[in-house]
Amino acid sequence: MLAPLLPRPACETAAGGRPEKHHRRAIVDALRYVTDNGIKWRALPSDFPPWQTVHGFFTRWSRTGVFEKIRDQLRGEIRLRAKRNPAPSAAVIDSQSVKAAETVGRPWRGYDGGKKIDGRKRHIATDTQGLLLVVLVTAANLQDRAAARLLLPALHAVQRGVRWIWADGGYTSADLVDWAQKTLRITLDIVKKIAGQKTFVILPRRWVVERTFSWITQARRNVRDYERLTDHSAAFINLSMITMMTRRLTREKRTKTT
Repeated sequence: MLAPLLPRPACETAAGGRPEKHHRRAIVDALRYVTDNGIKWRALPSDFPPWQTVHGFFTRWSRTGVFEKIRDQLRGEIRLRAKRNPAPSAAVIDSQSVKAAETVGRPWRGYDGGKKIDGRKRHIATDTQGLLLVVLVTAANLQDRAAARLLLPALHAVQRGVRWIWADGGYTSADLVDWAQKTLRITLDIVKKIAGQKTFVILPRRWVVERTFSWITQARRNVRDYERLTDHSAAFINLSMITMMTRRLTREKRTKTT
Protein backbone atom coordinates (compact mmCIF):
# COMPACT_ATOMS: atom_id res chain seq x y z
CA MET A 1 0.00 0.00 0.00
CA LEU A 2 2.76 2.46 0.90
CA ALA A 3 5.52 1.40 -1.50
CA PRO A 4 4.08 3.15 -4.61
CA LEU A 5 3.78 6.40 -2.64
CA LEU A 6 7.44 6.54 -1.62
CA PRO A 7 10.06 8.40 -3.72
CA ARG A 8 11.96 6.39 -6.29
CA PRO A 9 15.39 5.22 -5.11
CA ALA A 10 18.24 7.31 -6.52
CA CYS A 11 19.62 4.30 -8.41
CA GLU A 12 16.40 4.19 -10.48
CA THR A 13 16.51 7.85 -11.51
CA ALA A 14 18.39 9.52 -14.36
CA ALA A 15 20.83 11.08 -11.88
CA GLY A 16 21.81 7.63 -10.70
CA GLY A 17 23.21 6.46 -7.39
CA ARG A 18 24.09 3.40 -5.38
CA PRO A 19 21.37 0.81 -4.68
CA GLU A 20 19.87 1.15 -1.22
CA LYS A 21 21.30 -1.31 1.27
CA HIS A 22 18.11 -1.70 3.32
CA HIS A 23 14.62 -2.56 2.10
CA ARG A 24 12.12 0.28 2.22
CA ARG A 25 9.72 -1.83 4.30
CA ALA A 26 12.34 -2.07 7.06
CA ILE A 27 12.77 1.72 6.98
CA VAL A 28 9.02 2.33 7.25
CA ASP A 29 8.66 -0.24 10.03
CA ALA A 30 11.47 1.47 11.96
CA LEU A 31 9.82 4.89 11.58
CA ARG A 32 6.52 3.49 12.83
CA TYR A 33 8.35 1.87 15.75
CA VAL A 34 9.96 5.15 16.81
CA THR A 35 6.63 6.97 16.48
CA ASP A 36 4.56 4.44 18.39
CA ASN A 37 7.03 3.71 21.19
CA GLY A 38 8.54 7.18 21.61
CA ILE A 39 12.13 5.95 21.88
CA LYS A 40 15.33 7.85 21.18
CA TRP A 41 16.80 7.37 17.73
CA ARG A 42 19.91 5.75 19.21
CA ALA A 43 17.72 3.25 21.09
CA LEU A 44 16.33 1.76 17.87
CA PRO A 45 16.59 -2.07 18.21
CA SER A 46 19.41 -3.72 16.30
CA ASP A 47 17.07 -5.82 14.13
CA PHE A 48 16.10 -2.60 12.33
CA PRO A 49 18.47 -0.77 9.97
CA PRO A 50 21.04 1.50 11.72
CA TRP A 51 19.42 4.49 13.41
CA GLN A 52 21.52 6.89 11.33
CA THR A 53 20.05 5.40 8.15
CA VAL A 54 16.48 5.55 9.44
CA HIS A 55 16.94 9.11 10.69
CA GLY A 56 18.40 10.09 7.31
CA PHE A 57 15.30 8.84 5.50
CA PHE A 58 13.10 10.59 8.07
CA THR A 59 14.75 13.98 7.55
CA ARG A 60 14.77 13.70 3.74
CA TRP A 61 11.17 12.58 3.53
CA SER A 62 10.10 15.29 6.01
CA ARG A 63 11.83 17.95 3.94
CA THR A 64 10.29 16.81 0.64
CA GLY A 65 6.72 16.35 1.89
CA VAL A 66 6.56 12.56 1.51
CA PHE A 67 4.55 12.02 4.69
CA GLU A 68 1.97 14.61 3.64
CA LYS A 69 1.61 12.91 0.25
CA ILE A 70 1.04 9.50 1.85
CA ARG A 71 -1.39 10.96 4.41
CA ASP A 72 -3.47 12.65 1.71
CA GLN A 73 -3.57 9.54 -0.48
CA LEU A 74 -4.71 7.29 2.37
CA ARG A 75 -7.30 9.81 3.53
CA GLY A 76 -8.75 9.98 0.03
CA GLU A 77 -9.03 6.20 -0.12
CA ILE A 78 -10.81 6.06 3.23
CA ARG A 79 -13.24 8.75 2.11
CA LEU A 80 -13.94 6.87 -1.12
CA ARG A 81 -14.69 3.69 0.80
CA ALA A 82 -17.10 5.71 2.92
CA LYS A 83 -18.77 6.84 -0.35
CA ARG A 84 -17.58 10.41 0.09
CA ASN A 85 -15.81 12.79 -2.25
CA PRO A 86 -12.04 12.36 -1.72
CA ALA A 87 -11.73 16.16 -1.54
CA PRO A 88 -13.61 17.49 1.52
CA SER A 89 -15.74 20.63 1.47
CA ALA A 90 -15.83 21.17 5.24
CA ALA A 91 -13.26 21.00 8.02
CA VAL A 92 -12.78 21.39 11.77
CA ILE A 93 -9.83 23.20 13.36
CA ASP A 94 -8.41 23.23 16.87
CA SER A 95 -5.14 23.39 18.78
CA GLN A 96 -3.40 21.32 21.45
CA SER A 97 -0.62 22.50 23.76
CA VAL A 98 2.00 19.92 24.79
CA LYS A 99 5.05 20.10 27.00
CA ALA A 100 8.41 20.36 25.27
CA ALA A 101 11.53 18.41 26.19
CA GLU A 102 14.95 19.94 26.84
CA THR A 103 15.85 19.31 23.19
CA VAL A 104 13.44 22.07 22.11
CA GLY A 105 15.30 25.38 22.13
CA ARG A 106 13.89 28.52 23.74
CA PRO A 107 13.31 30.36 20.42
CA TRP A 108 10.94 27.57 19.31
CA ARG A 109 8.91 27.13 22.49
CA GLY A 110 6.60 29.30 24.58
CA TYR A 111 4.30 29.38 27.59
CA ASP A 112 0.57 28.82 27.20
CA GLY A 113 -0.92 30.76 30.11
CA GLY A 114 -4.36 29.27 29.68
CA LYS A 115 -3.20 25.64 29.85
CA LYS A 116 -0.13 26.46 32.00
CA ILE A 117 2.13 24.54 29.65
CA ASP A 118 5.66 25.44 28.61
CA GLY A 119 6.19 23.94 25.17
CA ARG A 120 4.60 23.89 21.76
CA LYS A 121 1.16 24.05 20.25
CA ARG A 122 -0.26 21.86 17.47
CA HIS A 123 -2.79 23.47 15.19
CA ILE A 124 -4.65 20.99 13.01
CA ALA A 125 -7.47 20.87 10.51
CA THR A 126 -9.43 17.67 9.93
CA ASP A 127 -12.30 16.62 7.70
CA THR A 128 -15.67 15.73 9.24
CA GLN A 129 -14.42 12.17 9.87
CA GLY A 130 -11.49 13.41 11.90
CA LEU A 131 -8.88 12.61 9.25
CA LEU A 132 -5.97 15.03 9.20
CA LEU A 133 -5.87 17.64 6.43
CA VAL A 134 -3.03 19.90 7.58
CA VAL A 135 -0.90 20.41 10.68
CA LEU A 136 1.05 23.45 11.91
CA VAL A 137 3.39 23.37 14.93
CA THR A 138 4.26 26.61 16.72
CA ALA A 139 5.40 27.86 20.11
CA ALA A 140 2.68 27.39 22.73
CA ASN A 141 2.33 31.12 23.39
CA LEU A 142 0.84 31.79 19.93
CA GLN A 143 -2.87 32.47 20.29
CA ASP A 144 -5.33 30.43 18.26
CA ARG A 145 -6.68 33.51 16.46
CA ALA A 146 -3.18 34.46 15.30
CA ALA A 147 -2.32 30.89 14.31
CA ALA A 148 -5.53 30.65 12.26
CA ARG A 149 -4.14 33.25 9.87
CA LEU A 150 -1.32 30.79 9.16
CA LEU A 151 -3.32 27.55 9.32
CA LEU A 152 -6.22 28.57 7.09
CA PRO A 153 -4.08 29.71 4.11
CA ALA A 154 -2.10 26.46 4.40
CA LEU A 155 -5.36 24.52 4.35
CA HIS A 156 -6.70 26.57 1.44
CA ALA A 157 -3.53 25.91 -0.57
CA VAL A 158 -3.95 22.12 -0.44
CA GLN A 159 -7.75 21.81 -0.14
CA ARG A 160 -9.35 24.39 -2.40
CA GLY A 161 -12.78 22.81 -2.00
CA VAL A 162 -13.08 23.52 1.73
CA ARG A 163 -15.64 26.29 2.16
CA TRP A 164 -16.92 25.77 5.73
CA ILE A 165 -14.84 25.40 8.88
CA TRP A 166 -15.98 24.81 12.45
CA ALA A 167 -13.88 26.12 15.35
CA ASP A 168 -14.23 26.60 19.10
CA GLY A 169 -14.54 29.80 21.11
CA GLY A 170 -10.78 30.35 21.11
CA TYR A 171 -11.08 31.55 17.50
CA THR A 172 -13.81 34.09 18.26
CA SER A 173 -12.93 37.26 16.38
CA ALA A 174 -15.05 39.30 13.99
CA ASP A 175 -11.89 40.38 12.17
CA LEU A 176 -10.79 36.75 11.68
CA VAL A 177 -14.21 35.67 10.43
CA ASP A 178 -14.34 38.57 7.96
CA TRP A 179 -10.76 37.98 6.84
CA ALA A 180 -11.42 34.27 6.18
CA GLN A 181 -14.55 35.10 4.16
CA LYS A 182 -13.07 37.91 2.10
CA THR A 183 -9.57 36.54 1.57
CA LEU A 184 -10.14 32.78 1.33
CA ARG A 185 -13.91 32.63 0.74
CA ILE A 186 -14.21 30.34 3.76
CA THR A 187 -17.00 30.56 6.31
CA LEU A 188 -15.59 30.25 9.82
CA ASP A 189 -18.36 28.93 12.10
CA ILE A 190 -17.64 29.34 15.82
CA VAL A 191 -19.23 26.59 17.92
CA LYS A 192 -19.58 28.12 21.37
CA LYS A 193 -20.14 26.41 24.70
CA ILE A 194 -23.67 25.92 25.95
CA ALA A 195 -24.83 28.74 28.23
CA GLY A 196 -24.15 27.78 31.84
CA GLN A 197 -21.97 24.79 30.89
CA LYS A 198 -19.61 23.80 33.71
CA THR A 199 -18.78 20.19 32.90
CA PHE A 200 -17.58 18.52 29.72
CA VAL A 201 -20.27 18.36 27.05
CA ILE A 202 -19.86 16.93 23.55
CA LEU A 203 -20.54 19.79 21.13
CA PRO A 204 -21.71 19.26 17.55
CA ARG A 205 -18.82 19.01 15.06
CA ARG A 206 -16.28 19.98 17.75
CA TRP A 207 -15.86 16.46 19.12
CA VAL A 208 -14.42 15.24 15.82
CA VAL A 209 -11.15 17.14 16.11
CA GLU A 210 -10.86 16.31 19.83
CA ARG A 211 -10.95 12.63 18.91
CA THR A 212 -8.19 13.24 16.36
CA PHE A 213 -5.93 14.64 19.09
CA SER A 214 -6.64 11.46 21.04
CA TRP A 215 -5.57 9.37 18.04
CA ILE A 216 -2.38 11.42 17.65
CA THR A 217 -1.32 11.10 21.28
CA GLN A 218 -1.79 7.35 21.31
CA ALA A 219 1.65 7.39 19.69
CA ARG A 220 4.08 7.95 22.58
CA ARG A 221 6.38 10.14 20.50
CA ASN A 222 3.55 12.70 20.35
CA VAL A 223 2.74 12.79 24.06
CA ARG A 224 5.55 15.34 24.46
CA ASP A 225 7.45 17.35 21.85
CA TYR A 226 11.08 16.26 21.57
CA GLU A 227 11.95 17.70 18.17
CA ARG A 228 14.32 20.58 17.58
CA LEU A 229 12.53 21.39 14.29
CA THR A 230 8.80 22.01 14.11
CA ASP A 231 8.73 20.25 10.72
CA HIS A 232 9.89 17.07 12.44
CA SER A 233 7.15 17.45 15.06
CA ALA A 234 4.60 17.68 12.26
CA ALA A 235 6.16 14.65 10.57
CA PHE A 236 5.62 12.46 13.64
CA ILE A 237 2.00 13.63 13.83
CA ASN A 238 1.56 12.65 10.18
CA LEU A 239 3.25 9.29 10.80
CA SER A 240 0.84 8.50 13.63
CA MET A 241 -2.11 9.27 11.35
CA ILE A 242 -0.60 7.20 8.54
CA THR A 243 -0.30 4.23 10.89
CA MET A 244 -3.92 4.63 12.00
CA MET A 245 -5.22 4.91 8.44
CA THR A 246 -3.23 1.96 7.08
CA ARG A 247 -4.56 -0.20 9.91
CA ARG A 248 -8.11 0.88 9.13
CA LEU A 249 -7.74 0.22 5.41
CA THR A 250 -6.10 -3.19 5.79
CA ARG A 251 -8.60 -4.23 8.48
CA GLU A 252 -11.53 -3.36 6.19
CA LYS A 253 -9.90 -5.20 3.28
CA ARG A 254 -9.28 -8.29 5.43
CA THR A 255 -12.88 -8.30 6.66
CA LYS A 256 -14.26 -8.13 3.11
CA THR A 257 -11.96 -10.95 1.99
CA THR A 258 -13.01 -13.31 4.78
